[in-house]
Amino acid sequence: MSSAIRDMMTLTEQDDVISLAGGLPDTSTFPAESYARLMANVADQACARALQYGPTEGLASVRECITQVMAAEGTQVSAENVLVTAGGQQAIDLVTKILADPGDVIIAEGPSYPGALPTFCSYQADVIQVELDADGMRIDALEEVLERLDREGRRPKFIYTIPNFHNPAGVTMSLPRRRGLIEIARERGLVILEDNPYGLLRFEGEPLPSLHSLAPELVLYAGTFSKILSPGTRIGWVVAPPPVLDKLVLGKGASDLCCSSITQFFVAEHFATTPWRDYVRELAGIYRRRRDVMIDALAEYMPPETTWTHPRGGLFIWVTLPDYIDTSDLLARAVEHRVAFVPGRAAYIDGRGGSSMRLNFSGVKEDEIHEGVRRLGDIVDEQVAMYSTLSGIPSRRSPAAERTSAESQPDAEMARVLRLPRRA
Repeated sequence: MSSAIRDMMTLTEQDDVISLAGGLPDTSTFPAESYARLMANVADQACARALQYGPTEGLASVRECITQVMAAEGTQVSAENVLVTAGGQQAIDLVTKILADPGDVIIAEGPSYPGALPTFCSYQADVIQVELDADGMRIDALEEVLERLDREGRRPKFIYTIPNFHNPAGVTMSLPRRRGLIEIARERGLVILEDNPYGLLRFEGEPLPSLHSLAPELVLYAGTFSKILSPGTRIGWVVAPPPVLDKLVLGKGASDLCCSSITQFFVAEHFATTPWRDYVRELAGIYRRRRDVMIDALAEYMPPETTWTHPRGGLFIWVTLPDYIDTSDLLARAVEHRVAFVPGRAAYIDGRGGSSMRLNFSGVKEDEIHEGVRRLGDIVDEQVAMYSTLSGIPSRRSPAAERTSAESQPDAEMARVLRLPRRA
């Protein structure tokens, strides 16, 4: 399947496109003077080591930083159980590489992270997606899938989930669902891959325990510095029990020997000399305001049949348009109007999600968010009007379009017609 991640990264390089597509944090918030100071310290204190190969497991100082990040979310881990990876994406790849053989079943949410699905498919796994709702993965639907697999004599290699501020759905798995998932995994002896890039980017509500903290013996944990520091560092991690970690280290070494020592030293220096939690809180405040702007714009520019999620953190809103609108087709029209998003089908294996789309609010300024959603709204209104004309079924347009239409009506006094007598 074509990678939506690859396609949208190409779009982000076009300066005149308002990209609501990528999962981009706002790196402009990181002070340039801080970066210069941190790298100067690295050059002064550890230049030779920063320019050298490093251990496959990652620098000990960075692994300690990772334990700090996880402790900030209430998850206590030992640095010995941490493997530093090239972003969270490599963590997903390595877990799939060591656990899944061609034809093996991997269970994921539906929709799911558009970057994980191509990874699973590249190892020829059979991906089965379980529906989610506002409380995350539906445990009743998961049980139905597992019972069907039992009857077929098949056993999933692992369950992949993004419990906090889901990508792309924006929802958060409730505490009862988390406990239910752990109970099922424990009863059936299943492994869970918990992907948690956004957990510290909370806007509202109380933090919930990670799946790893509830059952460290069953849960492999993937994290990244991409969303709380910089994606350019390409530093993520995976936490696993020692027997599994040993296999992951072998897979990592075969892939790239080790992560960049330069960026690892940068991360370690940042944590040693900077109040990193203050920076994360600052990011969360910025992203909350941008989320609110996007939700307000959606209410103004999208037709009444449109629905969207209300994320309590993270980077994404999942928008579902009227079912007669195909967002894959809509994207081509949107790019002509210099705005981009991720079509919903990229988050499914089986072609579902045709009327949905993922919008990102973290990487775009507030005025651009408003303008980008306005442009999308104009295109959607065109589709609504066309459908109404062709089908004969009245459809309501967005509040903005209805208002514009009303304002364009002639004044009642001006609309009076003077009737002249017919000629003889």
